[in-house]
Amino acid sequence: MTDEQEHKESTFLVTAADEESAVLKDVHDGQVHTLSSNPGVEVHDAVTGTVAPDPPMNVSWQLVEIERRWSISIEKNDESPTAHVTDLAAEQETGNVHREERAGTGEIHVLTVPEELTEQAVDDVADDVETTLSRAARLGVNRVEIRWTPGVVSVRYMP
Repeated sequence: MTDEQEHKESTFLVTAADEESAVLKDVHDGQVHTLSSNPGVEVHDAVTGTVAPDPPMNVSWQLVEIERRWSISIEKNDESPTAHVTDLAAEQETGNVHREERAGTGEIHVLTVPEELTEQAVDDVADDVETTLSRAARLGVNRVEIRWTPGVVSVRYMP
């Protein structure tokens, strides 16, 4: 392997961490990298940086460069979705998801669900922490806000 092939630059989600090691998941391709030491990251941190395998076996990794490290939160907000989200939901069939870029940074996802399943849909998004945080890390944001009204769930990925 050449040096360039050994190093991998990407954005990672920290899926496990203790004082001695950590596990990073590449948010773009899903590859998992077990670190042989913990450079100070915590579970659910997002990291943009470079990993390299530990010689000679190349079965564990080191985080050799950190370009950016940030934490991401998932919040349920009791406020109703915005009027824009409500308008978007009115135009789509139940069971569909509409994605659009936010002005500036991030995305808004509008999910239309049967009214009686609204709370379950909110819980599903909030409980699927790894998927939700991976998307947030890909987008480079630090906050995910979930709002809802019967039949409509808004997931806002925001700076």
